[in-house]
Amino acid sequence: MLRCRVNLSTMIFLVILQGAAVVLFCGWYVQLSPCGSAPPNDKVHVLLLSSWRSGSSFVGQVFSQHPSVFYLMEPAWHVWTNIQKHGARVLRMAVRDLLRSVFQCDFSAMEAYLSEKHQVSSLFMWSHSRALCSPPACPLTPRGQFSNQTQCFNACGTHGLQGVEKACGTYSHVVLKEVRFFELESLYPLLQDPSLNLHIIHLVRDPRAVMRSRDELAKAFNSDSAIVLEQKNIPAAEVQYQVMQEICRSHIRINERAMLKPPPFLKGRYKMIRYEDVVRNPLEEITAMYEFVGLETTSQLAEWIYRVTHGKGRGTKKEAFDITSRNAADVSEAWRTTLPHNKVRRIQEVCKGAMSLLGYRTVNSEKEQKRLDFDLLVPQEPYQFSWLPEKTDRPSDG
Repeated sequence: MLRCRVNLSTMIFLVILQGAAVVLFCGWYVQLSPCGSAPPNDKVHVLLLSSWRSGSSFVGQVFSQHPSVFYLMEPAWHVWTNIQKHGARVLRMAVRDLLRSVFQCDFSAMEAYLSEKHQVSSLFMWSHSRALCSPPACPLTPRGQFSNQTQCFNACGTHGLQGVEKACGTYSHVVLKEVRFFELESLYPLLQDPSLNLHIIHLVRDPRAVMRSRDELAKAFNSDSAIVLEQKNIPAAEVQYQVMQEICRSHIRINERAMLKPPPFLKGRYKMIRYEDVVRNPLEEITAMYEFVGLETTSQLAEWIYRVTHGKGRGTKKEAFDITSRNAADVSEAWRTTLPHNKVRRIQEVCKGAMSLLGYRTVNSEKEQKRLDFDLLVPQEPYQFSWLPEKTDRPSDG
């Protein structure tokens, strides 16, 4: 019988050789694997976290029109419209679990909240998603082109959810826009889930501008407002102010939780942006958002961003939920000439803490309110909008 004697040096060499072969094989495999079907572990999941009338539809479209993104608008709408007798605190776990499923491209959990027709048109604001207007969900819009919402609405609504799941699996990034979270803690299980690579973009806006926009569409928010206020019996004249107070408190809770002694698993996964900064420097701010989640800006996207932010006028009430070409900077300042000063004073009272933390100056008179040369946006240093070390003190209120 032959006996092979292998010394220690030879064994170490063989192990190193085997490891090198594995590394080379993995590199070769990655280079040859198709770009159109990203492995699940390579996916990036993005939650665009905001509140109603804060510019989230526009920022959502910034992601939706990117060719690497599968985008869906407010999945939690389905939960809140089907379970209306409870408050936001009770519903948040159901919302979180639904988001987990959608992030994983599993739409079976969504079916519990849909009508008997489980098709694309059952999804909330589905035609705002370019991915649902493109193959394999729908043959209408080639993957590298911008979608047309009207054409998509007319052509793609009858396709089944199986195509939606298949489409979701072919993108490197899954982005969900949501306005129905009021704290970060309920999202911790998603941030700790090893199957998800979750990044949170927290979009805020001047509460006075939000109030002006909500005023124009007050009836559309009746059901949501009742859930935000935990079904409390609030006088009608006070409802909007109470809702705004809850929204402002939520911005403080979310920002301070992420910036002051956050848990380790939140490191590098939270970014706060102000809508006003986006409309003043759209390409710069949007490029920074893309970089945060590992996306690149294309020349076509840059042109589209310029076109939709440098139009004329502020948009009509009919276009409130649509993305049309407008003068975005004018839109962000519209409240200063249209919102009555008594309402401005009240919002400044109920949102004082949030305005200070987020960098919005108050006005002391109607004259000051209408002085458009008086800038109400406090400049923010870049470090205040990204990760801060655990021992860093609270950022200055400006």
